[in-house]
Amino acid sequence: MKISIGVAIKRILWGVMACFMGWGLADAQCPIIPQPAVYAPESGTLDLRQIRGVMATEARFAPVAGYLQRELLTYQGLTIPRYRDSLPQAGMIVLDTDPKLAEEAYRLRITPHSIRITAGQPHGAFNGVISLLQLARLSTTGQLKCARIEDHPSMHWRGIMLDESRHFFGVETVKMLLDWMAFYKLDRFHWHLTDVQGWRIQIQKYPKLALIGGVGNNSDSLAPARYYTQQQIQEIVQYARERYIEIIPEIDMPGHASAANRAYPQFSGGGSPQFPDFTFNPGKDSTYGYLTGILKEVNVLFPAGLLHIGGDEVSYGNAGWKADPAVGTLMQRENLPDLTAVERYFVQRMADSVIEMGSDILGWDEIAQADVPPEKAIIFWWRHDRPATLKLSLDKGYRVVLCPRIPLYFDFVQTARDSSGRRWGGNFCTEQQIYAYSPQQYAGIVNAGNKDLILGIQANLWTEKVSSTARLEYLFFPRMAALAEAAWTPESDRKDYAGFQQRIAQQNTLYRKQKLKYFDLLHPALTPEIIDEYLSR
Repeated sequence: MKISIGVAIKRILWGVMACFMGWGLADAQCPIIPQPAVYAPESGTLDLRQIRGVMATEARFAPVAGYLQRELLTYQGLTIPRYRDSLPQAGMIVLDTDPKLAEEAYRLRITPHSIRITAGQPHGAFNGVISLLQLARLSTTGQLKCARIEDHPSMHWRGIMLDESRHFFGVETVKMLLDWMAFYKLDRFHWHLTDVQGWRIQIQKYPKLALIGGVGNNSDSLAPARYYTQQQIQEIVQYARERYIEIIPEIDMPGHASAANRAYPQFSGGGSPQFPDFTFNPGKDSTYGYLTGILKEVNVLFPAGLLHIGGDEVSYGNAGWKADPAVGTLMQRENLPDLTAVERYFVQRMADSVIEMGSDILGWDEIAQADVPPEKAIIFWWRHDRPATLKLSLDKGYRVVLCPRIPLYFDFVQTARDSSGRRWGGNFCTEQQIYAYSPQQYAGIVNAGNKDLILGIQANLWTEKVSSTARLEYLFFPRMAALAEAAWTPESDRKDYAGFQQRIAQQNTLYRKQKLKYFDLLHPALTPEIIDEYLSR
């Protein structure tokens, strides 16, 4: 991306101003994102360079202590040893336990001579470590202001979805996203690995899925095959686990199956003129064996016990079912009156297979019509213009993740000036909309009787118009931070968008250090929209 000398100078000047302004703000409020429940400043400062060691009082907290060590070495250059024996607490970072604290809750106390993080479970200790690391990375001197912090999340599903079928990004980009997700205490990574444009995961039983189905992307149908090997998947899953992030794989079915059907056309259910070979064939028993074999391998690779099967937009390309003899036989045998009933039959049958594997079945909100067992299913409500589908899901007792297009589709543009990316009826997804998003806005649907079924929220990045890591970063940062605070901080208190904007000014210094192509929320002119080259040809 080319910028003028004047813009470059402005960026440098703004960087200096943001640094000074950020630490001025830190005197009055906590700079951590998401904002903690309790932040009580105390007198004095602690010099990180004087810390003598890190100690976990229980063995189960030792991996968290190791993560803290590595991050302090990476970003502060501090070589702090880890101790396994009890030592005087002066000069130590101590990870301590309090069984009364909830799974993700923590307390953080910074005094002039020591730091103590207290939690009931390792995930809570990790959250406390992340808050400490944010304070450390935002300090240019190694001095931390003394304070007492108490915190816990409002929602337990705080998610990001990345579509890698349309464009493939690779191991390092995914790890970068996982690092920043952990930094903002996001804990679910939904990985959209298969669709029309490409199949991105190696399946040993069906090798052509990756070798042939992995060919092409949304901007070049002949691009060489790109996919993740099972070894790479295992590496990324372990990387996420160390950051207390669960990865949820999505293998789309019965629609969005074109890439798979290029590899194994015998399981194709055909499509429509606009969406050829779009579906798997629901009339053949062999289709269910084929897909179950795929999901069994996927289930082994991803230990979260959550398999997302998509299940959306099947009507776009199921016209071929009408003339398919196997589908006709199925409809007659099972007394299925129309193609919608065929779709529901397919989802129910695949749900049985997934449940038999010991996993829960996840899907887009269309599968709420299929009557899969509510206790074993999670619905992702994405169609913001269909609140009745949200109500139906809750009325049936399904757990729900909220990820509506407006305002949680990050491939939508974020300002009125942006020219690339999607809009919905002229609407798009601003930082302020994301920050303010809350289940409470569905007061007529979400109520005291069903609110516990709302697991949390998730932002989705579809990549039809995202072919570079630079544009991916521009769309994620700082919107990821706004999502994190929307998911973590209770709606009724502490929500302050003006204060959030000021804290983002501090985060910008970190984005620049990491050389991220972020969007400057306060000074948009300094960061013109990044448009992928192929879109401007």
